[in-house]
Amino acid sequence: MKKIALFAIVVLTTSCFTVTANAQKLNKKSMKKVLFVLTSHDKLGNTGEKTGFWTEEFAAPYYELLDKGVKIDIATPLGGQPPIDPKSEDPSAATEDTKRFDADTELLSKLKNTHKLADVRESDYDAVFYPGGHGPLWDLAIDKNSIALIEAFYKNKKPVAFVCHSPGVLKNVKFNGEFLVKGKKVTGFSNTEETAVGLTNVVPFLLEDALQVNGATYSKVADWQPYAVEDGLLITGQNPASSKLVAEKLLNQLNSKK
Repeated sequence: MKKIALFAIVVLTTSCFTVTANAQKLNKKSMKKVLFVLTSHDKLGNTGEKTGFWTEEFAAPYYELLDKGVKIDIATPLGGQPPIDPKSEDPSAATEDTKRFDADTELLSKLKNTHKLADVRESDYDAVFYPGGHGPLWDLAIDKNSIALIEAFYKNKKPVAFVCHSPGVLKNVKFNGEFLVKGKKVTGFSNTEETAVGLTNVVPFLLEDALQVNGATYSKVADWQPYAVEDGLLITGQNPASSKLVAEKLLNQLNSKK
């Protein structure tokens, strides 16, 4: 009788371990993985001032996805620490997400060791997200690795999301021989917002104009108000206030793909 009881315990224990292991494998397989792409450019034209990525546009989407169980990697054209726009670190631009970012030693360490864009593969991720800041207009808009990466995500029916100035990285992206944004509903940092920050004659191109030249149906709301547009796999947001809204739309798409 004791032998039978012992055998039963062994069988049950083995079964439990098997079920747990399979559950862990299934959970790992079902966990969504998103690539964040940040700029490596730190010069604001010929002004002598610094630029980079905008903290809010990175932090808000990052935590929105992270807190929902999404795994996130970060890449930049040069790898390593991406430049942060100093203006986005000003106390006047602070939000709950940027305060969390400032105190997040794990994330700050992760930022110091971003992947090099040339080394990442679209096949390893379920979606890609581009935070803004003025930096992307100079490097990511013409970066061949970035262009190819976005095209690969879109071709393989994976969401591509952008906010504020980062829709500018779509300037040279094509799909089936046409500009990806052609005929698509999009938004992004508006001409009036660029005028408001006094950089109309500093940036290499005006995002609103560039998107429309490439055939996009551009729309916007009042300056600095949250606004995001979803057209199939393409998700774009107008300004820093729109960053979490873009992340929510991206998360909805990820959750709809089981």
